[in-house]
Amino acid sequence: MKFPDDFFEKMQPKVDKAFAAMRELESGTIANPDERRMVGHYWLRNPALASSAELRADIEQTNKRIKEFATDVHAGKIGAENAKRFEHILLIGIGGSALGPQFVAGALGSWNDPMDIDFFDNSDPDGFDRVFDKIDKHLSQTLVVVVSKSGGTKETRNGMLETNAKFKAKGLQFNRHAVAVTGVGSELDKYAKENKWLVRFPMHDWVGGRTSVMSAVGLLPMALEGFDIDNFLAGAAAMDVRTRIPDVAQNAAMLLALMWYYTGNGKGEKDMVILPYKDRLTLFSKYLQQLVMESLGKERDLDGKIVHQGIAVYGNKGSTDQHAYVQQLRDGVLNFFVTFIEVQKDRHDARFEVEDGVTSGDYLQGFLRGTRSALYESGRESITMSIPEVNAFNVGALIALYERAVGFYASLVNVNAYDQPGVEAGKTAATKLLQLQKQVREKLTTGAGKSAEEIARSIDADPEDVFHVLRHLASNDPHVRITTGGKIVDERFSIDR
Repeated sequence: MKFPDDFFEKMQPKVDKAFAAMRELESGTIANPDERRMVGHYWLRNPALASSAELRADIEQTNKRIKEFATDVHAGKIGAENAKRFEHILLIGIGGSALGPQFVAGALGSWNDPMDIDFFDNSDPDGFDRVFDKIDKHLSQTLVVVVSKSGGTKETRNGMLETNAKFKAKGLQFNRHAVAVTGVGSELDKYAKENKWLVRFPMHDWVGGRTSVMSAVGLLPMALEGFDIDNFLAGAAAMDVRTRIPDVAQNAAMLLALMWYYTGNGKGEKDMVILPYKDRLTLFSKYLQQLVMESLGKERDLDGKIVHQGIAVYGNKGSTDQHAYVQQLRDGVLNFFVTFIEVQKDRHDARFEVEDGVTSGDYLQGFLRGTRSALYESGRESITMSIPEVNAFNVGALIALYERAVGFYASLVNVNAYDQPGVEAGKTAATKLLQLQKQVREKLTTGAGKSAEEIARSIDADPEDVFHVLRHLASNDPHVRITTGGKIVDERFSIDR
């Protein structure tokens, strides 16, 4: 990064403000003004920082319960209804309720873990079926973890209902396989209690979904998979200590935030390309998409001024991208900056040379350093992040580094990093469309049927919305048919009552 000579001096007032804002956040001030909530994900790896003794005890007790539950599952004390040990996990969640566990599972998982894991992270019926086909033979030994803070998230609810039905069709009692991770008193919490699920773990309202991987959301599946959750939390806590230092030159998170600010002119003018040179970190770019884009992508700043802030994030892995979009990164439009993630340890098995004195890992290192140099020679700036190896401690540290960098950057550009009004707007629009679908269905008739325009006029709706609702119904409901057509504009739709 070719910082101007006076860059740090000019940024110092913003930096001081960001350090102060972070100190206030960690002390328990209302850091999410839109929702009047504290933001306490930093407390999860150091409960002593929590704003009250009650919160500290809650964190510590939850972590203790998670470890005890995982130990009992592994030992068979909590087992499947056929008296066999649970060997598989199906986690049902979406967004932060799935992305964190998915990333960690990919980073730390191996063939000999005590339990393997699959995910429902969408509302795609075909996606459900693909996972069901995979786990069908061992459904009786599958533990289902349902994750939803409110308990009302439709995608998660849909996956839970479909899974419940699958268990019932197999003659299995879903409640004897089900675990809830949810807000205390939520719809899901009440449902799980009423239906006598195995256990319920809390999600706190002061932890956002995209920063929840060190709560029960991430720690429960980690413990069940046999990962070292203590080292994971210790890595994050160690990074937190380092990134509290109020000295820019010694603070990796502030340096990272300042690089983002500099290269994007404080306005997100360049995209963040994440290139981890390690297969285990493939999902890191996807994880950062939510952490960065949901936190920073805001229409207004904290003063109510329209600013349209944000940083777009994408990426895959090296050296795969040597054969994909690195060509454009080097020679195409300069609307990005690259972050290389380097892992120094190649493998834990014996060294194997593909050429005299050269290993596959040597090639991977060469591709990383070579691509980095080639981009710099072409005037393309980059960041390189190095970790010794992929383990629980370093993955925890890496996540904590980016969490704090996002918080610092949000302060530098004066936005609220901890709300997500755009996501809520999308949910509201989806609800309206489902209400429209019900109205459209009621207007369908038998026989020759009606056109989209006719139905739209009768309910005062957008004809295009109505047309796509009708097309969807005709593709998926055997009672709804396209009765005439040829040209799309001539299509009429009817229903068999």
